[in-house]
Amino acid sequence: MFRIVPLLSALIKPRVTLKRNGGVLTPFCKMSEGPRDEQTAKLLKRANEENEDSAETVQDPKRIKAEGENTEDDKRFPKKKVVLLVAYSGKGYYGMQRNPGNSQFRTIEDDLVTALIKSGCIPENHGEEMKKMSFQRCARTDKGVSAAGQVVSLKLRLIDDIIEKINEHLPKQIRVLGLQRVTQGFNSKNNCDARTYAYMLPTVAFAPKDYDTGNIKAFRLEPETLERANRLFALYKGTHNFHNFTSQKAANDPSARRYITEMSCGEPFICSSTEFAVITVRGQSFMLHQIRKMIGLVIAVIKGYAKEEVMERSWGQEKVDVPKAPGLGLVLERVHFDRYNKRFGGDGLHERLEWDAEEEAIKAFKEAHIYPTIVETECQEGSMVSWMSTLPIHDFEASTTNTEDKKEKDNAAVGNDSD
Repeated sequence: MFRIVPLLSALIKPRVTLKRNGGVLTPFCKMSEGPRDEQTAKLLKRANEENEDSAETVQDPKRIKAEGENTEDDKRFPKKKVVLLVAYSGKGYYGMQRNPGNSQFRTIEDDLVTALIKSGCIPENHGEEMKKMSFQRCARTDKGVSAAGQVVSLKLRLIDDIIEKINEHLPKQIRVLGLQRVTQGFNSKNNCDARTYAYMLPTVAFAPKDYDTGNIKAFRLEPETLERANRLFALYKGTHNFHNFTSQKAANDPSARRYITEMSCGEPFICSSTEFAVITVRGQSFMLHQIRKMIGLVIAVIKGYAKEEVMERSWGQEKVDVPKAPGLGLVLERVHFDRYNKRFGGDGLHERLEWDAEEEAIKAFKEAHIYPTIVETECQEGSMVSWMSTLPIHDFEASTTNTEDKKEKDNAAVGNDSD
């Protein structure tokens, strides 16, 4: 009987040794003859998994070094998920989103990421792979478009005086105005419920088509014209098929349906002897060029180049030629996180994503960098007046031509982010 115990032990407990195979430790098992039971199989599986981890460590010393080269900073300032409130003037930039491999097309994110590295908020090796810091922006914003309330989410080291140190490495036309902690899984694009844009334009855009645009400073918007413009803007409210207001969208594409909650033009004001007004639009999300085309079509109707019925026709299946207003006056004003605030804002652990404390800084930045740039550029370059001269070439009665479609495709970007 005394010989049965070692025999059972040999069957149940395999002798696992590690055999070196080309520098890699691999399990080498010797077992007594006989069937392996379930417990034995589990033991073998566990041994394999443990030694695969060991093998990976032996095989990839470079990976260990790369991950450990910033350990001291990471210990002092562990990375946390945050959102940054960013304001910028878009003049001279090719939009918000970074274009890896196209360094000649400078973007807002290029300068922002550089500042994050130089300030010590992120390791240098995160610069080329922004996914390492879980980076995401609320809106992409097109070439020349500005923002007073852009929000980006990412993982940062929360160093001392973090906002001041980031701004030290940014040009004056880009500022980080606020920072808040968020939940680990927060994504600024996916968690955003709505976006509010403003569009600042000279009111001469609403002048009759036979008005002498060489004297834009003398033009003043009549109350009746402003009332009519707001009646037309109000038609955009609700859900419509905006496939004609962007590029590369078929009429039956579900993603072309967008929900608009607000759109109106405010009272005119004088700036540099020229009358301007601001159009405000809020919606869940906007496609590339959508806002500029919404405004462009209303201007075409007000000026008498198109009939009012073209607006309703543009939401149908037919392909309609919709003009695109200049990008200069477009500003991302604010992004909204109502659902996030409702779920986490009152849990006692997280802050509501609202920027009441930063309102004065936002206003100051707009008055110092965004509005003056729009007014100065408009007065010097006349982008709105130049664009208005192209309205007669549009055919608002017929479908767009293949040439127009090709031009839109050339300007298109992948995705459904806004202007």
